[in-house]
Amino acid sequence: MHKKSALLLLMILTAGKLFAQNNFGKIDEWLKTNTSKMGGRAVLMVYSKGKVVYTGAENDMSRRQKMVNRFVARRTGQTANNTDLTADSRQPVASCSKWLSAALVMTFIDEGKLKLTDTVGKYLPALSKAGKGNITLAQCLSHTTAIKAPPLKESLADVKNNNSMDDAIADIVALPMEGTSGKVFHYSNVGLQIAGAILEKISGKSFEELFAERIAKPLNMTSTDFGHKKVALPAGGAISTANDYLKFTVMILNKGLAADGKRILSEESVKQMQINRLTPDVKIAYTPKEAGGIGYGFGEWVMDAGNISSPGLFGSYPVINNDKQYAAVLIAYYFNNDARGERYKELNSLIADAVK
Repeated sequence: MHKKSALLLLMILTAGKLFAQNNFGKIDEWLKTNTSKMGGRAVLMVYSKGKVVYTGAENDMSRRQKMVNRFVARRTGQTANNTDLTADSRQPVASCSKWLSAALVMTFIDEGKLKLTDTVGKYLPALSKAGKGNITLAQCLSHTTAIKAPPLKESLADVKNNNSMDDAIADIVALPMEGTSGKVFHYSNVGLQIAGAILEKISGKSFEELFAERIAKPLNMTSTDFGHKKVALPAGGAISTANDYLKFTVMILNKGLAADGKRILSEESVKQMQINRLTPDVKIAYTPKEAGGIGYGFGEWVMDAGNISSPGLFGSYPVINNDKQYAAVLIAYYFNNDARGERYKELNSLIADAVK
């Protein structure tokens, strides 16, 4: 009897292992094949049906990739870190920050302290004096302010040299317009910087403090912040981990509820974030080349097949799929964005198949 029970248990365990291999074996292979093109290090986590169903990492940096990392670190005044990536490794996530920051703004909408139709001049008179006061908060979150942003390097340099959020707004005041607000899409740091300044004005707290209080702490994102700089960069300054960012994507997937049932955002706010604001009458002034033809909501791209995402310049890729009901986070650090969009599409397809 005991032998039969042991045999049955072995068969169950073996079947479970084979099932897991069948489901996620292709994702393992995808990581092995693609990590060399993604800086030599990558970690991926997938959540489905109430739990983390996959965690995988590949770490095999070439000598050249290590040299590039050291060079970039020197140029940015940081210490190079070429250690293996794990689910708890902190990495700068660049534009993945936009999703976090838009969610922070929406907590103020939920509380009635702000409205999406509020104009920025109501809170930041300097923008009114520059003829930009009628831009709405919704337009700030969707990159449709029609303010002509400078190239990314120039924009980042300006923020680095600023001593306060007021300085950052002064830089934006000086920028030209390139059309009518709400009718031009220009993917940049500008709109979320304005939104961040408004949050600081109405709360009397720093953007960093607000993010910690309203998003990071309630979601137990213990390793995520905006770098503790003099001036926060809401559109690109976050540092996070795969484990932490997954908690955020799970909340979005669950329509505002954290994994422990705590409400972070209302269902209506999550819905508003995912409405494509790129209607046919909106001119595309600038969009990343891999994002051509994709819609945009508040701080997030509205993609095909139910995917919502906010990829970063350094290769990190958080995504939820409302149709297949999964959340996933890929953390990497590299700069070559060739074929990045196609790589993400392939990963989405593999995950969708794996979580059936």
